Amino acid sequence: MHLSDPQPCRVIGVLDDGAASLGALALAHLRRARVVIGAPRTLALFADEIAPEARRHALQGPLAQVPEWIREAREAQLPVVLLATGDPLCHGIAGYLAARLCLSAIEVLPNVSTLQLACARLGLAWQDARILSIHAQDAGEWQPGAPPDHGLHALAQALREHDRLLVLTSPANTPDRVARLLLAEGMGEAFQLSVAECLCTPQERIHADLQPAEAADRRFADPNVLLLWRVRPRPRPTLFGLPDAHYAQRHPEKGLITKQEVRAVSLARLQLRADSRVWDIGAGSGSVGLEAARLCPRGHVWAIEKNEQDLAIARLNQRAAGLSNHTLVLGKAPEPLDAWPDPDAVFIGGSGGELDGLIRLVMARLRPGGWLVMNFVTLENLATATQTLASLALDWDVLQLQAARSKPILHMHRMAAENPVWIVSAQAPMATQERRHDA
Repeated sequence: MHLSDPQPCRVIGVLDDGAASLGALALAHLRRARVVIGAPRTLALFADEIAPEARRHALQGPLAQVPEWIREAREAQLPVVLLATGDPLCHGIAGYLAARLCLSAIEVLPNVSTLQLACARLGLAWQDARILSIHAQDAGEWQPGAPPDHGLHALAQALREHDRLLVLTSPANTPDRVARLLLAEGMGEAFQLSVAECLCTPQERIHADLQPAEAADRRFADPNVLLLWRVRPRPRPTLFGLPDAHYAQRHPEKGLITKQEVRAVSLARLQLRADSRVWDIGAGSGSVGLEAARLCPRGHVWAIEKNEQDLAIARLNQRAAGLSNHTLVLGKAPEPLDAWPDPDAVFIGGSGGELDGLIRLVMARLRPGGWLVMNFVTLENLATATQTLASLALDWDVLQLQAARSKPILHMHRMAAENPVWIVSAQAPMATQERRHDA
């Protein structure tokens, strides 16, 4: 459809062996171009193929200027070419341009991806691999529990969910940094990796079958790509409803844990999706938030606990859960909540005596259609919660849950009742409302 345009911007995929990487058609377009856009290194590599009178635009600033360069060239009826590495539609600039120019304004002439080349060098089948780019702003070294805006967050999550990964690195997010992420997340013995440096140049080098502990202390020449594959089976954890004994709890005092039956119903009431953003206020042992994180592999959970002893136990459970989308902090709500993104779901297991204000804050911050779910064991907190929700003119409901578990008595069994728990649920209005915080 877009080929009907007589003079689109040709987005040409190139490799570091220069003109040898291009077919006759791509070379012809490049040689007749009067406007050429590319990274400084790429423009220098193809200098002999670019017409002396052609105007060169170096890609080293904001991408927002690129569509304007293309529009200007097309309005002046000047042939324009943009040079991009590998396949411009695989984490490349072509997708960005297609979203900002009409489809007829560009024509993509792809090349072999550098990831594809690296797999070929190693003989690694890649049809089932997960492809990622970590060309994000440098957010520093990965720390367990880092929030979603960290440049390595998507990679940390993908490592949990995939057996093979092909990674486009950057000068900041390097293979050695990724290796240290694996070690920090307890996956140092689960993966092997290979690094392909300077592909299609005389300096090309392939570092194969590296252990993360080995790669963590090495430096690799740029540009490079990273391949990772599992050498141990991927865990297949239970998503939710784990037995209470699965979680570390405070002893000899009674552990602060939402019991299995209440936890399952509370998670159901939260109406979670794969990409939900969840707050867990009064985390206790962390069980609700950790199971919510498992149910939201493309989302994130922010959890807060004010008691240092309980926080230490929740951290033990967090490490045992093997999750990268769960942030746990010490503090008393609502103090840190202002820095958290607006949630799709909120669970309150403890309020620290600030229940009325906390409910009002949560309902103001919940995204449209989001759910607040609270657990109470006292009549006083139940009354406060329902009165506050009523004063906000919200739809709410209360479910009393009282489970009884079988226990042995001599050679028989009896039923032992658990304490009753009230589960209070309320939904934010579906209509879009103006928010203090960006979604």
